[in-house]
Amino acid sequence: MFEAFSGSYYLGRLYVEPRNGTEPAMSRRQYETVHRQLYDVDGNDQPLVMKLDQRHFPVTGVESVPADTLAVPPEILSDSRVENPPSLREVLLATADRADQLLSLTGGGGRPEAASEQSAGLGSNDGRPTGI
Repeated sequence: MFEAFSGSYYLGRLYVEPRNGTEPAMSRRQYETVHRQLYDVDGNDQPLVMKLDQRHFPVTGVESVPADTLAVPPEILSDSRVENPPSLREVLLATADRADQLLSLTGGGGRPEAASEQSAGLGSNDGRPTGI
């Protein structure tokens, strides 16, 4: 589902679709598999952290989300370049170390977004992300 992309991210392709609710989610079974394979180091229980376009956010696993799908709340979808969802898109998954860094910038449970990206050296001085 995800393959190594850089020192901080894995790359995957998922269908992105809208979701009612406040948390981005993916299939619980796939979430648990990905978490076990890529994040379970010394009992790490932090959520997966994904990046869609220029926005980072923690993801949870939910039974009702279909396989190979990232379901996101309307505010994340409106910040993305996703048109006519569901849409097959490249999605970045932060490595466990990078996810820990991003989550620590928001107190561990918040949504790492543009302000956090700039703090982490990913944004320009005017707040526009410069990429990874």
